[in-house]
Amino acid sequence: MSSSDIFIGETIGTALLTLLGGGVCAAVTLKSSKARNAGWLAITFGWGFAVLIAAYVSAPLSGAHLNPAVTVGIAVKTGEWGDTPVYFAGQLLGAMLGAVLMWITYYGQFRVHLADPEHIRDAKLGPEDPHPHDVAGPVLGIFSTGPEIRNVVQNLATEIIGTAVLILAILTQGLQDGGKGLGVIGVLITSFVVVGIGLSLGGPTGYAINPVRDLGPRIVHALLPLPNKGGSDWGYSWIPVVGPLVGAALAGGLYNIAFA
Repeated sequence: MSSSDIFIGETIGTALLTLLGGGVCAAVTLKSSKARNAGWLAITFGWGFAVLIAAYVSAPLSGAHLNPAVTVGIAVKTGEWGDTPVYFAGQLLGAMLGAVLMWITYYGQFRVHLADPEHIRDAKLGPEDPHPHDVAGPVLGIFSTGPEIRNVVQNLATEIIGTAVLILAILTQGLQDGGKGLGVIGVLITSFVVVGIGLSLGGPTGYAINPVRDLGPRIVHALLPLPNKGGSDWGYSWIPVVGPLVGAALAGGLYNIAFA
């Protein structure tokens, strides 16, 4: 795979991932959406199908990492780090593009939802909120993850554990013969793993398990001209970046000890 193939494949694939994954969150959350209040099952399966579609599209070009944690886990396994920056760049760009496309798709629903007096009230800050960018706005959950209970140790541990499960599954079951990306069966396995992680481990933090899936859309949320959108919760934003990277490195090390 050339650097250009990797960059293009990861950009397209991660854009599809965040478009479809963010799309199901928007569908479940926003007023005037036919899928509103469809619930957690819809979100977990929506993200699983997002992985399935995005990975099948991008696998021929880049091996369908779509996630810096996957790139790190494979690099720890193989010892090959040369293409890591190219993967990261394509993934972050793709995640941002996908979030923008999701916003365009649900543009009318965002306008209706954020004009609702209830959500205008939720978006306004009180005197106890001196740092508005550190307060999650009423639609931030469509773009990025957030904890149900704010506890740094628990939240970080949850992301580490969930990502380690994902990376171990990919390294043991999902890689193609070359060992640098997902094969045809690996894509299907990984999609089911993502659904399983969401159902079993996603409740505490919303299971980012992917740094750019969280960071890219969070940047877009901060930049988009959404009235009454509230803050982007930057105080929490490092956890869904650091946690998955740590979990991926631990899973790669465990693979080399136990399976290699």
